[in-house]
Amino acid sequence: MNFHLLHPREQLVTIMHRIYHSGMTTLSGGNLSIRDENGDIWITPAGVDKGKLTADEIICVGADGEVHGPYRPSSELPFHRAIYEQRPDLRAVVHAHAPALISYSIARKAPPTTIIPQAQNVCGTVGYAPYALPGSEELGQAIAATFAEGYNVILLQNHGTATGGPDLLTAFQRLETLDFCARTLIKAHALGPVQTLSAQELALIDESDYLLPEFTPDGHSSHARELRRQMIDAVQRAYDRSLMISTQGVVSARVDDERFLITPTGKDRRSLDIEEIVLIDRGRREAGKAPSRSVRLHETIYRHHPLLNAIITAQPPNATAYAITGTPFDSRIIPESYVLLRDVPLVPFGAQYTAPEEIAGRVSSRTPVLLIENDCVLVAGSSVLQAFDRLEVLEFSARALLDTAAIGPVAPIADEDIEVLRKVFGL
Repeated sequence: MNFHLLHPREQLVTIMHRIYHSGMTTLSGGNLSIRDENGDIWITPAGVDKGKLTADEIICVGADGEVHGPYRPSSELPFHRAIYEQRPDLRAVVHAHAPALISYSIARKAPPTTIIPQAQNVCGTVGYAPYALPGSEELGQAIAATFAEGYNVILLQNHGTATGGPDLLTAFQRLETLDFCARTLIKAHALGPVQTLSAQELALIDESDYLLPEFTPDGHSSHARELRRQMIDAVQRAYDRSLMISTQGVVSARVDDERFLITPTGKDRRSLDIEEIVLIDRGRREAGKAPSRSVRLHETIYRHHPLLNAIITAQPPNATAYAITGTPFDSRIIPESYVLLRDVPLVPFGAQYTAPEEIAGRVSSRTPVLLIENDCVLVAGSSVLQAFDRLEVLEFSARALLDTAAIGPVAPIADEDIEVLRKVFGL
């Protein structure tokens, strides 16, 4: 599906449903708008269930001020209109009440986006707008003035968040990514001091060499086609399970000794299609497609480990909390966690870009899970399903560990019982 070819009504409904069902707003909260090429503003209605919003309920406010639609436009129309007046480059605005971002707004702080490279690239620096009465012209002017300073993401004091973009998908991704940062940081603060990335470290993602020489495949085997479907299923399930967001997460799968498939860069994970998966053949990429920026890392791991047939890199918030604090992750909490995850090493930031051989030397069929400092978790397996299972168990285990802090100290499985597990399962 090409999201940008959808009518503004359909775009607004699609994104509002994603915001609502991911828990970033309530039935009555939040509002979205698109300013089209005619200057008309398409906006969500007031007083309508956001979880069941339909295209025919979307309101069009003409450039002449005339309102078309079955309901009143959102009460926050004044701030949407004010933003568009101040920032002609913006064509979409998103406002939502994500709980983690409300926590930051009532603490009068903005969550740093420098905890992982992708977040900083998507959001940039976060602005802050002072409180004003919802729906008032004063609120509109306060928010618009902050957008006028060049921010694309703004935290609203005691209110929520507003984001803008050249299109609705970009504006939504900025909200979603900032919410990921806030949720991850709240988890991380329970573990210890958070590490952020310097400008030099952040620049490494832009220096990654992922645009390999091109080739045109002769055809696609049945095995490769099946792998494409498995990869799409894994990405979409990961998104629905909050293991990935739309701008972050990579899945790859080995086709044979010389070829593997990998998800593309710059594509919305939730709407990814099998045609967008990229075939890599001996250092070349399928013509017309851009693979993930981590393609050389995945290629290096496959070259060193013939028993590994699938790799996933992702940023699930609970596990990523360990990666941005450097806190050791102890998988010895229940037998399933240890059997699937084994010991989980922490790899220093930067190796994924500058020293893929180092990471390939750390991961294996006996050490299938790594945390990469201030970046991601990396899980590998003999199949896409096994790699996904490990990703899910890692995040569930991290959540259990973090939640235990409210109850008492963690009591891991005893060393002698771990030895029994190793013998029984051949670890």
